[in-house]
Amino acid sequence: MTENNGLTTTYLQTCRDTLTRDQAASFAATNGWAHVDRDEVHADWDEIYRELAQNIDQRNPEDDATQALIDRHYRIACQFYTPSKEAYIGMALSYRENQDMRVFHNGYHQDMVEFLIPAITTYARHRL
Repeated sequence: MTENNGLTTTYLQTCRDTLTRDQAASFAATNGWAHVDRDEVHADWDEIYRELAQNIDQRNPEDDATQALIDRHYRIACQFYTPSKEAYIGMALSYRENQDMRVFHNGYHQDMVEFLIPAITTYARHRL
């Protein structure tokens, strides 16, 4: 059975589990990500989300311009720890499954989360 971009529900659960495990290990090892300038990170992500939202209805999650923005998104995530392919896909899924994350991201555009999932999944599958 497939759930997202042709990926099986079992694989997607592995992605969720990997995200949870890897983030917890990184958080513990870095004193709660004390090394990260959260204001800067959030400002950088805000810039990306605003740019995506400007013309999200005309964007393709797989096109070069979108993937360049997702590359920036990934590099910001790497300030916390370096997500594996599975963890990064898990992060995208968490945007839908975590109520606070869904509300936050969809605050930029009502379809932001549903756009980010295939965009991040494409990036992870092809670049990580």
